[in-house]
Amino acid sequence: MGKIYTLAEVLTHNSPKDCWLIINGKVFDVTKFLEDHPGGEEVLLASIGKDASDDFEDIGHSTTARAMMDEYCVGEIDVATIPKRVKYTPPKQPRYSQDKTAEFIIRLLQFLVPLAILGLAVAVRFCTKS
Repeated sequence: MGKIYTLAEVLTHNSPKDCWLIINGKVFDVTKFLEDHPGGEEVLLASIGKDASDDFEDIGHSTTARAMMDEYCVGEIDVATIPKRVKYTPPKQPRYSQDKTAEFIIRLLQFLVPLAILGLAVAVRFCTKS
């Protein structure tokens, strides 16, 4: 078993010249692998500072890729130093109170517009009849 690192220790290795990742509870120094990574170094650099296990598993790495991991493993992560995922709770917001004035105007227009159209039609009919 290798050395056990805290998350704070792993986070100090956060550059292209010194890049460490956490995957499935193990710590990997992937600095020498950055240029050879088939997905490009940006993929690995984007995973610095977090548990990259889900990202690693989502890609579906080959057994050859998994075998290569042993070469870059420098130890294990102290899981007590990784913050737990917190369930998202939306911020408290005041209850929305709708302005009734706009609703009243809409109802009034729903009544008056057809009435005006009817009045216009009667006026046109009256004027064109004579």
